[in-house]
Amino acid sequence: MLKLKCKVDLIECGTDEAGRGCLAGPVTAAAVILKDDFKNEILNDSKQLSEKNRNSLRSLIEKESLCFGVTHVMMEEIDEINILNASILGMHRSIEKLQTSPEHIAVDGNKFKPLGDIPYECVIKGDGKFLNIAAASILAKTYRDEFMAKIHEEFPMYNWKKNKGYPTREHREAIQKYGITKYHRKSFRLLPDQLSLEL
Repeated sequence: MLKLKCKVDLIECGTDEAGRGCLAGPVTAAAVILKDDFKNEILNDSKQLSEKNRNSLRSLIEKESLCFGVTHVMMEEIDEINILNASILGMHRSIEKLQTSPEHIAVDGNKFKPLGDIPYECVIKGDGKFLNIAAASILAKTYRDEFMAKIHEEFPMYNWKKNKGYPTREHREAIQKYGITKYHRKSFRLLPDQLSLEL
């Protein structure tokens, strides 16, 4: 089982994002404060789990966490401030939604910007080390997948229900064939260099 959190003696939130490498859709961030007695044998990095397990863990986290916050940062904002800044902004907004103020922030990855004067620690592959970061990764991933499934109904030819907006061959072929939508990130390289796209 993963450790609960980085700083055992502080009220700590874990934070993570999903969808950084996608060509379409938002980047989605989450922040979670777990109760000190929280235990779970299955909870891990969301990428290691089946969709069924992720969805059942989401319900459990929402019910049993002390509090949580989830934020979508949309395509226009990603294009304006870049994906790294958008990811950090999403984490900040999610932390600001928490009903309990954290005394420490455990961040998945190696980049973050201070949020007020709350101390933080970046943990590379933190979603496979600490339960609170893993919980945030589950919420970010499931909320984002839900968003992509919804917009799939609007533009089924891109098959976002399956590829979630990632740069799969199928997704890129659809971009080449049908062009782009309002959900595509225009600042991203949507097609390989040898193929041009009319923006």
